[in-house]
Amino acid sequence: MRIRQITVLAAMLALLSLPAHAESRDISRDTLPANDGWAAEGEGTTGGSAADADHVYTVTSRAELVRALDGGSATPKIIRIAGTVDANTDEDGDHLDCADYATDGYSLKKYLAAYDPRTWGSVKPSGPQEEARQASAKKQAERVELPVGSNTTIVGLKGAVLKGASLQVRNATNVIIRNLDSRDAYDCFPVWQPNTGGLGDWKTAYDNIWLTGATHVWVDHVTLSDKGHPDSAEPTYFARNYLRHDGLLDITNASDLVTVSWSRFADHDKAMLIGSSDSATGDRGKLRVTLHHNEFESVVQRAPRVRFGQVHVYNNRYVVPDDDYRYSLGVSTESGVYAENNAFHTPGHIEVADLVKSWNGSALHQTGTLFDGYPVDLLAIYNAYNSGSERDLTADVGWTPTLHTKIDSAEAADREVARGAGAGRIP
Repeated sequence: MRIRQITVLAAMLALLSLPAHAESRDISRDTLPANDGWAAEGEGTTGGSAADADHVYTVTSRAELVRALDGGSATPKIIRIAGTVDANTDEDGDHLDCADYATDGYSLKKYLAAYDPRTWGSVKPSGPQEEARQASAKKQAERVELPVGSNTTIVGLKGAVLKGASLQVRNATNVIIRNLDSRDAYDCFPVWQPNTGGLGDWKTAYDNIWLTGATHVWVDHVTLSDKGHPDSAEPTYFARNYLRHDGLLDITNASDLVTVSWSRFADHDKAMLIGSSDSATGDRGKLRVTLHHNEFESVVQRAPRVRFGQVHVYNNRYVVPDDDYRYSLGVSTESGVYAENNAFHTPGHIEVADLVKSWNGSALHQTGTLFDGYPVDLLAIYNAYNSGSERDLTADVGWTPTLHTKIDSAEAADREVARGAGAGRIP
């Protein structure tokens, strides 16, 4: 009996001594399942699953991450991020703040004095302080913009955080990013744009993840936020919010064949832009994107905003913020948004029609929308509410999705996404 007790105790101690991430399976060689959205088209998306042992890295610092990324090379590689990796660090791993990047006499106080619209007017900033801002911004960009090349898989180990970085998948193909908490892509040097929106606005530089000219990309079980420096805590200058963050995940410049699944977008203004601009005709025929089983919590707008693309939006969960909410689904030039079985939770003053915003859009297909627990015809209500102020949207978006996993009811998806979306929640 005593021997049995000793054996059981030894087994328990062995389990307790396992590394924190050993309790989970190794996901680093996973590939996108068949039919799982647009990224499954053709040869599918396999990332760095073919990497040899010499190109499998576990990184714990910015310097190690940069070496593993290899300048965005196309060599098959697997990069496992452990702990917290801060992009705003020097070669010795010491943290850099905004003052460390400022150069050529730049200061925010001087910048505000130089380009105050009451004295500067509405022309684009130029001169010493704008030049100093650009030089300072370049120094930060060299630290925080991290190129991701073709045939790459990036995964976070348990509790992994990538802080202050902008992962940029630029003109690359076959990329997987999974199980990563990416937060606070903080811009130290926003630029004043006097004419934006007729009132002027502050423009920031960095998305947490930016796909530009990228194809066959799978983003899965990531958490994207401004955690650490919320824009709501920033001051107002020139009567406009001094934003420090751009998008959480932007998909632009003819990017194509992308699946974004089981991810969490939280506490942010402009979450996701699909398509570069109304005049970017090179986006036409591209920007085929699937968004499924994602959670958008306290996102003010762009969840997503779409130009040109064929975008399948199904089984997503939206928790609308109480303050400053603009819209969730943005319908823009030549876009084809096919929305199915999405669930929205809203504060009492939000109406069904508020969920959609159109800029030169013509169509929105929607079925199975759940609004605060009640089924609604989102398109019909939007058209009725906006009759006379904006042109009606038709239900014919010109295409029907064929690449997708099982589409659950909005009620079932709402429960599953609340439990399963985001980093650290891969089954």
